[in-house]
Amino acid sequence: MDLNKLFKAMMVAVPLMALGACSSTSDSETDASGSTSGSSSSQYGNGGIETGGAGAVLSPAEQQRLKEQELRRQNIIYFDFDRSEVQTENAEILLAHGNYLVEHPNVRVLIEGHADERGTPEYNIALGERRAKAIAKYLQGMGVQPSQMSIVSYGEEKPLDFSRSDSGFAKNRRGVLVY
Repeated sequence: MDLNKLFKAMMVAVPLMALGACSSTSDSETDASGSTSGSSSSQYGNGGIETGGAGAVLSPAEQQRLKEQELRRQNIIYFDFDRSEVQTENAEILLAHGNYLVEHPNVRVLIEGHADERGTPEYNIALGERRAKAIAKYLQGMGVQPSQMSIVSYGEEKPLDFSRSDSGFAKNRRGVLVY
């Protein structure tokens, strides 16, 4: 993804907060030294400027870190029928997981491969393995060490959806990253 487009998307997703100030004193209530006469509220104890009302402005790096943290909550990668190629729409999710694993070399991930129930059990075990290996290869291409990844195939044995519908089958064709 183009970095400029990614940065613009982050700017829309994470609104920046601006700091505002107001004064509760008029010029006639201020003596020559700049201090206020009479009583004032503790929130205006900073020369008449209200403090503590707005949150911090996030840097682009912090915005990116938060976005990747949110993307890592998505740990399922879906596949087309009878296919084991990682689709481009999963790139951002895998990028977030890959960056995390590269930055944390002591963290290990289990990659589960799954298939829908169509096909023989033996075929589906092999298909689930190809799907898990495709995810591992994608992450390895980003710099994740092979020693950080383990692979297991469940084939058709652990479906997410038992409906036997097209949408149910689509949910069952997946790879899952488990930390």
